[in-house]
Amino acid sequence: MNLTPLEPWISDKIDHADLEEYQLQKLRDTLQLAREKSRFYRHRLADVPIDLAGLDDLTRLPFTTADDLRADPLSFVCVSQDDIQRVVTLDDADFPLATLSTSGTTGQPKRLYFTREDQELTIDFFHSGMSTFTAPGDRVLILLLGETPGSVGDLLAIALTRLGAIPIKHGPVRDPAVTLDVMRREKITVLVGVPTHVLSLARYPNAPPLSLKSILLTTDHVSQAIKHVVEKRFACRVYNHYGMTEMGLGGGVECEAQQGYHLREADLLFEIIDPNTGAVQPDGEYGEVVFTTLTRRGMPLIRYRTGDMSRFISEPCPCGTHLKMLERITHRWSGRIPVGAGYLTIADLDEALFAVDGVLNFTAALTRENSHDCLQLDVKIADGGKLLPVVQALSKAVPQSRYFDVRVSSVTDIPASLAKRTIIDRRNRA
Repeated sequence: MNLTPLEPWISDKIDHADLEEYQLQKLRDTLQLAREKSRFYRHRLADVPIDLAGLDDLTRLPFTTADDLRADPLSFVCVSQDDIQRVVTLDDADFPLATLSTSGTTGQPKRLYFTREDQELTIDFFHSGMSTFTAPGDRVLILLLGETPGSVGDLLAIALTRLGAIPIKHGPVRDPAVTLDVMRREKITVLVGVPTHVLSLARYPNAPPLSLKSILLTTDHVSQAIKHVVEKRFACRVYNHYGMTEMGLGGGVECEAQQGYHLREADLLFEIIDPNTGAVQPDGEYGEVVFTTLTRRGMPLIRYRTGDMSRFISEPCPCGTHLKMLERITHRWSGRIPVGAGYLTIADLDEALFAVDGVLNFTAALTRENSHDCLQLDVKIADGGKLLPVVQALSKAVPQSRYFDVRVSSVTDIPASLAKRTIIDRRNRA
């Protein structure tokens, strides 16, 4: 089992210093920068001591939330606007506006600002992370937005070029037949894309056999059901990446052991907190992922609450790294929908429904009808697929299903999107 390439990458960055010592110094630098240059943090940290004696003192600092970003994103910026290279505006589904989003924006969008140096940090992380399963000469098809300079697909392409691989920007999958033809014609060996988009390739009917070296799934949580189908169809290993725009796109990536994400600890400091109390959770306990940027100068974020639920894995990784390992993300705290005596998440539905032959995608909404909860599923299913197995799989795999009726409709298409999928709760809407 090979050591994750993130460990030597981080060791080079910290110049042989102790990682915690390095993180503490970078944290102090970030706090000083934020209080001096950011209007938001000048006010937020005005009465907070920032001369931290150790990383444990991080708990003295207040959290930053998505609502803070929405209220006045420019107040976070610590450099001249002339130094800003890339601005990303996210809708309420954490999806870049003016692209393929179909969710619509119901609230004030978030806006993130990055300098050229900030983006270089992301390229450097992509370069290291992709080397886990990509080698010089590999032909990599990028099924992400990449035409705009500084977009995720563009930064990934730069990183792959530095690795000696050959990036091919394709964009999100709109027509699986077209994408599969590109894969054959371009002799693709590695694929990077959204879970449901890659699933549409794996389940495209009557497609000739096509094997790959590896696949990286990103932008949304990866269900084990999708991973199993994709691995079987393309006869390769499927890896998982964790990141969000607020992190600078890259946060962590699996190693060959695929036990969890190894984290970008030279650039980001991670915590797990109790989402109700804000208290830091010990390793092994579940909670909300919080991060602090350590090296970003354009728009640093301090104790940013992601809403993602996970835990640090206490057991050592088989690859032998000393880096922390984060369990894969399955849902957000806000994505836990109360049903009966428990909760329902999109991950519950994913594991049940994507295991059914022919299911390509679905949308889910909970409604209240005749004083009873009803789960409405609109399912896109391949030709020849049946809806009955969908209902049967749900009732067998999701214990909460006893608390709601299920209504399943077959749809011919679900518009392409890179937004994180969730269950829409319409029960309390007027």
